[in-house]
Amino acid sequence: MSRNPHTILMRPVLSEKSLARSMENRRVVFEIARDANKIEVARAVESVFGVKVEKVNTVWVRGKDKRMGRFQGRRPDCKRAVVTLKQGQTLNLFES
Repeated sequence: MSRNPHTILMRPVLSEKSLARSMENRRVVFEIARDANKIEVARAVESVFGVKVEKVNTVWVRGKDKRMGRFQGRRPDCKRAVVTLKQGQTLNLFES
């Protein structure tokens, strides 16, 4: 069953740590669908951005407990993928 790559890749993670990694080590971090696996993520990145992927690491990020006055809640869990690009490949997320 083939899925749309845009349903696998939810959004890039644009934090200070992820941007520093992308500058140094050819790594890009994406928030991905909860049921996506590494092979699907690699194919999605290659088809959407036209780059070659060396490897993919996935990690579950637990949601934080949050309070607003006397009300308590929790942010949802998410799954992230750290995509390492092959040598010589670049991916600039800020180009139009």
